[in-house]
Amino acid sequence: MERNERLILVASGTLMGVFLILLVYSGLGLSVVVPTCVTDVAPFTGGKVEQKGIGQYDVYLVSRMWFFDPGEIRVPPGSDINLYLSSLDVTHGIYIEGTNVNLMAVPGSVNFARVRLEREGVYRIFCHEYCGLGHQNMAGKIVVAREASAVSDANLAPAGR
Repeated sequence: MERNERLILVASGTLMGVFLILLVYSGLGLSVVVPTCVTDVAPFTGGKVEQKGIGQYDVYLVSRMWFFDPGEIRVPPGSDINLYLSSLDVTHGIYIEGTNVNLMAVPGSVNFARVRLEREGVYRIFCHEYCGLGHQNMAGKIVVAREASAVSDANLAPAGR
C-alpha cells in the first residue's frame, strides 16, 4: 500500500469517527429528536388537537388535496406539541417555518415529531411535496399567542376521543 493511499484511508476513518461522535453528541448532548414513523397509532381520517395538560398538546394533522386539517392551530407560548401526521390521498410533505420540523405524509402511515414553540407569532405550515395542481395553495398555520391559552373550540377535541 502506498503512502498516499494509507494517508487517505486514515483520514477517511478519522472523519467517520468524528461524524459518529458528533451524531451521538447531537442526539444525547443537545437532545435532538429525530422524526420517526409511528407504528402503534392507526391512521386517522380527521384532524384534531387534544390538550393533554398545561402547555401539552397532541396534534393529529391530516394532509389532503389541497389543505391541512386542522388548517389553524392555536397554542400559548412555551407549548410542547406532539405532532402526528398522516395523509388520506397522496404523498404530501410538511415544513413548519421557523422550526426543524420537516416530515413526509404518506398514505396509510403516521409520522411523528415533537416541537416546542417558545416565541409568540405565526408559524406557517407548507406542503413541500408536489401533490397536484393545487399544491401551491396548500398551507396552514400554528398561532402562538398568550390569548390562545385555550385552543379554539373548532380545533379542540376532548382527550380520549
